Amino acid sequence: MDHPTPETIWTIVPAVVLLFIVFPSLRLLYVMYEVMNPSITLKAVGNQLYWSYEYGDYIDMEVEFNSYMIPISELKTGDYGLREVCNGVTLPVNSNIKVLTISNDVIHCWAVSSLGVKVDSLPGVLNQTAFIAKRPGLFM
Repeated sequence: MDHPTPETIWTIVPAVVLLFIVFPSLRLLYVMYEVMNPSITLKAVGNQLYWSYEYGDYIDMEVEFNSYMIPISELKTGDYGLREVCNGVTLPVNSNIKVLTISNDVIHCWAVSSLGVKVDSLPGVLNQTAFIAKRPGLFM
C-alpha cells in the first residue's frame, strides 16, 4: 500500500532535526579552534627522539631550546622514567596558551594528558591547539 503522507513526514522531520543540529555544531567547531589573544605562544617542533621549543611572544629576545629524554642509566630514584627530559617546558598558570606544532621528519604527537591537550605534529603541516592550565604543577 502506498502512504505518501507518513513517508514524507518521516523523511522530512529527521532532515530538519539534522539541520538544527548541524549549524550550531559547525559554529562551535570553528570557535573551538580560535584562540583569543594568547598570553604566550609555544612552538613545538618534533624531531627524531627529541622536541625543539620556541617561545614566540618575546620581541627583544628569542627563547629556543631542545628537550631530550634522559637515558635510563642516568635516572635517579623518584624520576618519572622515560617521561623525564633534560629541559622541560615552563608555562604560566591561568593564561591562554597557544601551542603550534610541526614535525621535521615523521608524525609525532605533542600531548599533556593531565591537561587534556593532544595535537599531532605532521611534516609540513602547522597544527595548533590552545589550553589554560588552571593550577600549578608538574604535568606530563
